[in-house]
Amino acid sequence: MNVSRPAVHPVEAPPLMEVAVRGPRVRMKDVQGMPGTKGGLFLRLSQFIFAIISVSVMATTNDFRSATAFCLWSLSLAFVDIYALLVRRSLRNYIVIRLITIGDGITSTLTFAAACASSGITVLIDNDLDKCAVNHCTRFETATAMAFISWFAMLPSFLLNFWSLASQ
Repeated sequence: MNVSRPAVHPVEAPPLMEVAVRGPRVRMKDVQGMPGTKGGLFLRLSQFIFAIISVSVMATTNDFRSATAFCLWSLSLAFVDIYALLVRRSLRNYIVIRLITIGDGITSTLTFAAACASSGITVLIDNDLDKCAVNHCTRFETATAMAFISWFAMLPSFLLNFWSLASQ
């Protein structure tokens, strides 16, 4: 009977390397869409534009009472991207990336939740209650669509920032 038997071979630990021998850490390239790039600026401006359109459409109705702060977050980060592009500086500080990632995560989650709730209410008014003539259904549907488009523009910037944060 031929049965293979395990063989134990001693393995040596690799020698410890000094920090100077390894060399400096290599930084990841700036991927378009991350803060401080032209793609990031495009995403921020598109978030801002679609959020403003959504709020403007909602403000034209007489039922609208308050404004949203989501467009202010996108606008402030667009200014940060413009500044980083003008001074040709990369936004690779761990604390800055962490702050932007947390803010993008919270804002994108709230934007998606608000868009889903708005679409649910619009469907309720339009299909179930059949009171679209009394309410401003077309404006509500347009504002909901703009909120979803704003979320679609916000999601890539959140994912790229999260990826950048995780790779540091």
